[in-house]
Amino acid sequence: MARATKLRVVGGKTSVYVSPRTPKHGLEIGTPCPNCGTALAGAYCYACGQKGEAFHRSVWHLIAEAFEGLTHIDGRVWVTLPRLIARPGKLTRDYLDGHRAAQIPPFRLFLVVLIVVFFTGSLDPGAQRNIVRIDPRDSSATQNPSDRTDFKKALDAMWSTPQGKWLAERRAVAVKNPEALTRSMEGWAHQFAILMLPIAALLLSALFVLKKDVYVFDHLIFSMHSLAFQGLLLSAVFLGSLAFGDTANGLLLLSPVHLFAHMRGTYRISVLGTLVRMSLLFVGSMVAFVVLMVGLVFAGLATVH
Repeated sequence: MARATKLRVVGGKTSVYVSPRTPKHGLEIGTPCPNCGTALAGAYCYACGQKGEAFHRSVWHLIAEAFEGLTHIDGRVWVTLPRLIARPGKLTRDYLDGHRAAQIPPFRLFLVVLIVVFFTGSLDPGAQRNIVRIDPRDSSATQNPSDRTDFKKALDAMWSTPQGKWLAERRAVAVKNPEALTRSMEGWAHQFAILMLPIAALLLSALFVLKKDVYVFDHLIFSMHSLAFQGLLLSAVFLGSLAFGDTANGLLLLSPVHLFAHMRGTYRISVLGTLVRMSLLFVGSMVAFVVLMVGLVFAGLATVH
C-alpha cells in the first residue's frame, strides 16, 4: 500500500511529510483521480478537489455515510451533545472564543434537532390532532339579553368586513377538511420554528444591552445551542410519553435548570442577574410563542385547500 504524502510550504521551501499508511478507503498515491484523471498526490485531488477514495464499501458503511450526508453530522456529535447537555455554558463560550473545530456548527445542530422534534412528535399513534372549532357567532357567554344583542351586533359587523368575510370563507374550508388544515399547519411549522432564533436573539440583545463586549452574533449562537437542547428535551418527553405517559412531562423541569447554567456560563453574570434575565426572557418568549401560533393558524387557513 502506498504511503500518503503531505506537502508543506515553509519560508518559500517545500517540505514533504510521508505518512506510514493511507486512509482505509483511500486510493494509492499516483492512482488517476476517478473524476478528472490527474495522478493523486494525497488524500484529495489537487486539480479538481475530489477526495481520492474507493467507493466499494459495505452496506452498513453506505448507510452511515448516507445519514451523515443528509444531516452533515460526523464524529463531532459525540463531543458536542454531551457538552450541550452537561456543560452548555462552556460549549457556547468555547465557540465564541474561537474553539470551533471540535463542535458541530450551531445552526446545523439546531436544524437537525428541529427535524428530530417533528419526527418524535409524530410517533404517538394515539395522538389526536383535533382542530378546535369555534364559532363566535354562536357564543352564549353573556347571559344578559341586552349584552348578548350588543355582542351579536359587534360580531355581525366584524364578519361583514373584508377580513371577516375572508376568515369565514377559510374557516368553512377548514371545517369541511380538518385534516387538510392540520397538514397545512404542519408544513408551515418548520418555518415558524426557525423564526424563534432571531426572536430569541433580539430578546437577548435587549436584556444585555448594557453589557459590554456582547454582540448579536453571541446571542444567536447562544440561542441555537439553547433551542437545540430544548428541542432534545422535548423529543425525550415525546418518546418518554410513549412508555410512561404523562410522567415523562417531569423532564420539562430540567428546562429552567439548563437555561440558568447555560446563560450564567456563557455570559459570566451573577446569580441574581441570571435569574432576572431568565424571567424576562420567559415572558418575552411566551408572548412571541403566542404570536407565532396565531400566525401559524392564519398561515394554515390561508393555504388550506
